[in-house]
Amino acid sequence: MLAVRLAAGRGPADVLVLPVTGGDGQLVDVGGVPAEVAEECAALLAQAARAPDGDPGPRVGQAGKVHVLPRPLGRPRRVLLVGIGDGGEAGWRAAGAAAVRSGARERALTVALPGDVAPAAVRGLVEGLLLAGYRFRLGAQRPDGPRLRRVRVAVPDPERFDAEVAEATVVAELTCLARDLTNTPSITKTPAWFARQVATRAAAGLRVRVWRETELAEAGFGGLLAVGGGSANPPRLLELSWRPRRAREHVVLVGKGITFDTGGISIKPSDAMILMRKDMAGAAAVAAATLGAAELELPVRVTALTPLAENMPSGSALRPGDVVRHFGGRTCEIRNTDAEGRLVVADALAYAAARLRPDVLVDLATLTGANAVALGKRTGALYSDDDALAQALAAAAAEAGEKVWRMPLVEDYREALGSDLADLINAPEGAGSVLAALFLREFTGSARHRWAHIDMSAPSWIERDEAELSRGATGWGVRTLLRWLRARSQAPR
Repeated sequence: MLAVRLAAGRGPADVLVLPVTGGDGQLVDVGGVPAEVAEECAALLAQAARAPDGDPGPRVGQAGKVHVLPRPLGRPRRVLLVGIGDGGEAGWRAAGAAAVRSGARERALTVALPGDVAPAAVRGLVEGLLLAGYRFRLGAQRPDGPRLRRVRVAVPDPERFDAEVAEATVVAELTCLARDLTNTPSITKTPAWFARQVATRAAAGLRVRVWRETELAEAGFGGLLAVGGGSANPPRLLELSWRPRRAREHVVLVGKGITFDTGGISIKPSDAMILMRKDMAGAAAVAAATLGAAELELPVRVTALTPLAENMPSGSALRPGDVVRHFGGRTCEIRNTDAEGRLVVADALAYAAARLRPDVLVDLATLTGANAVALGKRTGALYSDDDALAQALAAAAAEAGEKVWRMPLVEDYREALGSDLADLINAPEGAGSVLAALFLREFTGSARHRWAHIDMSAPSWIERDEAELSRGATGWGVRTLLRWLRARSQAPR
């Protein structure tokens, strides 16, 4: 991971990053910049503001916009002028990401900050630097790949920002862990492998339980066993718990963990399988967020449940027309084995509601393609009957640099879930994402009115580098959940 260090002095900088304000496109006064360098920067910004290419002045300092000043005969030999927009946390996060991308072929960067920079700005900057510096490769590093290894952030009195830097580092590291887990090819990423990776990362103070297939059968996890029944790699349920002594409430997080999804007997076209290693991104997000709650010592009890299975076709696979009995006894008629995620999440929700007594229950799942149809590639679909919970999650997502949009739980659609054979069917015709959420709600028991579901299939993956996101798995949800957990732990009771 990229090494980011705050220091009081800039030292001799070969490549210097200077912030530029939005609106007026002016260089931020960071102090100590040689007069000739400041003059050259001002001239470049003035020229950019006059450029006849549809790039008017107010865009010069927009968040993440970069202008490069080459100085081959001077020191620094290169200056990156990076826009911070309105100077809020999001603007600084975008600036950090842009600096890393523009300086990717350098050995090191020095970012100069003003003395009056806000703590939230430093947090955003560090997150942007670390998240944009992420790369996942299984082979040897290509010789033409990024070389950047170190970033020095020069700011007066850097100790003032120790807490923000520590939190930003934990959040970024665990987002990158979720990215690693999701990016890993499924030939490696079996249910047992995923559980081992998380258990290995768990620090002291975390309880880890891995349910094996015999235990799952004894307890009645029929949905998870049915989905995983077609694979040579048996299913698992990872239960990860953070229980600080001073916790005032218990939050349970459930994440869909389909380590590969062929569709089962209702098999997908081959092109649709290529990215199905990402179908456990919800499990990666809730596990990483729980690890983060422990590392940040948040005073809230958190339990992560990740039902893990591989959805494969075979002689022992789940069939259309089968009836599955979930944890707690509710039955489901299978109309489509490719609607498997809701079956495993339903088991985990029912277990959480019946056995764990959550104050709040939240699930994240790469559940439907309808998420992308409705909201595009960067926004998760949020469902909840609890207005305050929905608003808090949406606010946390916005602050963290992720996006959700609240969708309706339309009661009139509930009748579409009816079955002549069982309590429910798993794949009714109609509004796919809404119906999937209504299906899951049936398993939340007494926690129904303290439950939220986020369909995050679309924003869990990105096809190209964009801002702080690197091509591939995004680790979506880790930042939102940690920001939300932090806010809950600080809220008055």
